[in-house]
Amino acid sequence: MTETQIHPMACVDPAADIGEGVEIGPFAVIESDVVIGAGSRIAAHAIVHSGTRMGRDNHIYPGAFMGGDSQDLKWRGEEAYLILGDRNIIREGATLNRATGAGCATRLGDDNLIMAYAHVAHNCVIGNHVVMANAATLAGWVTVEDWAIIGGLTPIHQFCRLGQHCIVGGKAKVTRDIPPFMLADGQPAKPYGLNVRGMKRRGFSPEVISALKRAYRVLYRSHFLLHEAVAHLKREMSDVTEVVTLVRFIEETERGIIRPYPRS
Repeated sequence: MTETQIHPMACVDPAADIGEGVEIGPFAVIESDVVIGAGSRIAAHAIVHSGTRMGRDNHIYPGAFMGGDSQDLKWRGEEAYLILGDRNIIREGATLNRATGAGCATRLGDDNLIMAYAHVAHNCVIGNHVVMANAATLAGWVTVEDWAIIGGLTPIHQFCRLGQHCIVGGKAKVTRDIPPFMLADGQPAKPYGLNVRGMKRRGFSPEVISALKRAYRVLYRSHFLLHEAVAHLKREMSDVTEVVTLVRFIEETERGIIRPYPRS
C-alpha cells in the first residue's frame, strides 16, 4: 500500500479518518466525521461532507458532492449518514445525499458506477454492480438491486424498487416498480421483454433464461390478471430459483409493477 497523499491545497479536517494510501487532490474538501477507506482517491474539487463513510478503493471524481444534506423537507438537521462499500466509482458532479431520520443512512454496496451528474437522494439503497448513467436521478427511498442499469436522464419516483439485472432505458419515466430481469422504457416506463443479453453475460444458463421467458409470457402476454399470474407461477415454476425471486418481488411491491400500455 502506498503512502497517503494529501495535496497541500486540499482542505482536510484533522478529525477525518483517512485510510492508508488515500489520495486527495487539490481543492478537495473533507469535513470532520468522515471515514475514507484505504486506497481511495478523492479528486480535485470533490466535497465529502460529515456523516460519509467509505470503504476501500473508492474513486471520487472532480466536483462530486458526497454526503450532502438531505433535500427532504422533513429533514431537521438530525445526524444521518451516507455509507459506501468498496470500489465504487462516482463520476464528475454526481450528488449523493445523507438520509432523513436520526441514525438512518443512504447506502451503496460495492463496485457501482455512478456517472456524471447523477443524483442519489436520501435513504436510497443501492446494491452491487449497479450502473447509473449520466444525469439519472433517484428520488428518496428508492431501492436498486444488484446489477441493475439505469439509462441517462431517467428519473425514478420515490419509494420505487428496481429489481436485480433489470435495465431501464434513457429518458424513461419510472413511477412503478420494475421487476427483476426486465427491460423497461417509455414515459411512463413499460416492459419490453427480458434482459437476455445481460443474463448471458453473467452466466445464466439457457434453461433459466428459458424459464424466465415463460414467466414473462405468463405475466405480460397471457389472459391472467396479475394475482392469477403470480399464483400460476408459484404453482407451476416454483422449482426455478430465479422465478421464485421474480414472484417474491411482485408480491412485495407497494407501488405496483410496470405494465404494458393498454391496447388501442
